[in-house]
Amino acid sequence: MFTGIVAAVGRVVAVSQLETGKRLAIDAGELGLDDVGVGDSIAVSGCCLTVVEKQGNRFMADASGETLKCTTGLDAEGPVNLEKALRLADRLGGHLVSGHVDGVGTVMRFDAIGESFELEIRAPDALAKYIATKGSITVDGVSLTVNKVAGSAFAVNLIPHTIAVTTLKRLTPGATVNLEVDLIGRYVERMLSHE
Repeated sequence: MFTGIVAAVGRVVAVSQLETGKRLAIDAGELGLDDVGVGDSIAVSGCCLTVVEKQGNRFMADASGETLKCTTGLDAEGPVNLEKALRLADRLGGHLVSGHVDGVGTVMRFDAIGESFELEIRAPDALAKYIATKGSITVDGVSLTVNKVAGSAFAVNLIPHTIAVTTLKRLTPGATVNLEVDLIGRYVERMLSHE
């Protein structure tokens, strides 16, 4: 489990082909790895990946073919948001995030509004029912509050701090992002639909 509070921006520095997936080499940037071991989970732009090897300030993680089908940005070199798994004694500053990406959204707008920014994203139609005004959503691993919803499009506000410490500042219209809807909504739907 994670909180959606990004701890550092790292960088995928190498991608190698596996039989059905890819192995990522990730420079952890300012994310300390002293307390991270092989088998631990790290959210990489919102996707929970397992550390399979560690070398200094780099770690390697395997992304399966299934993971690559439902995410964006894990198959090439570039910046990524990083967060270590939540410990039971940690503060829950964002919301409960599983690191299981539900789908890929497309940025429609990214506009400055005063000192903040409004980011509008079109989610896959199948996810729209889980996105609610004042609800939580994770965008590339960042816990955000939904401010507006219209069909499958939704908007969030980004404060200057979020812009400064995440990869979201690089977004432009047409860019794709990893989305994870609120965990509770998925379970409520399953409970209500199961007979």
